[in-house]
Amino acid sequence: MASLQQASISLQPKLLSSSQHPRSLPSLNLSFSATFPSLKLSTTRPLHGGAKMSASAASSYATALADVAKSNNTLDATSSDVEKVEKIFSDPQVLQFFTNPTIDVLKKRQVLDEIVSSSELQPHTANFLNILVDAKRIDLIKEIVKEFELVYNELTDTELAVVSSVVKLESQHLAQIAKQVQKLTGAKNVRIKTMIDPSLVAGFTIRYGSSGSKLIDMSVKKQLEEIAAQLDLGDIQLAV
Repeated sequence: MASLQQASISLQPKLLSSSQHPRSLPSLNLSFSATFPSLKLSTTRPLHGGAKMSASAASSYATALADVAKSNNTLDATSSDVEKVEKIFSDPQVLQFFTNPTIDVLKKRQVLDEIVSSSELQPHTANFLNILVDAKRIDLIKEIVKEFELVYNELTDTELAVVSSVVKLESQHLAQIAKQVQKLTGAKNVRIKTMIDPSLVAGFTIRYGSSGSKLIDMSVKKQLEEIAAQLDLGDIQLAV
């Protein structure tokens, strides 16, 4: 498990205009001191290669973030922050910028300041992202998001349900789905994550359980497949 240690680091924040490119950021004269926790991770050699080491590191970072959030009673707000971070870094250009070893760390911090301000992230979430940039582990952000989600769900007795549909469902429909999943799982809380999937034709699917192992399929695509199977038309591909 990651341990936390206080470290004083001088930052030079400034918001960038949308016309400025990260590679041509201006020099900044303003500065202020900021203190945030630095993570120390175990460097024990993995038994099954680099992939397992990355997974272990992502889990350690996610657990450390959850511990900080739990200690200051901001688990829900931090979970919301992590969702924002997931969306931001799902942009390949953003991820490429922060993982590019030729770009100066100060420039990355400056862009990070802009992200933190525009997304209204909590201070400890912003500090956490700075840690990842300084440690050159921002490449783990997607894995960290997944691991944090698991830790958060366990700490709050929350069942995650991923609802996929062709069009965005109304909030009242999502509430009804949440109630049904709660009845099925007995979880104290149910969190809905929505996805758009045009291949479903109409209707929706619900994935829940460990790693989305359980599926409720209420899509037209599924109904068409069942009809095709009953008519022994399994070799015919249905146009969607």
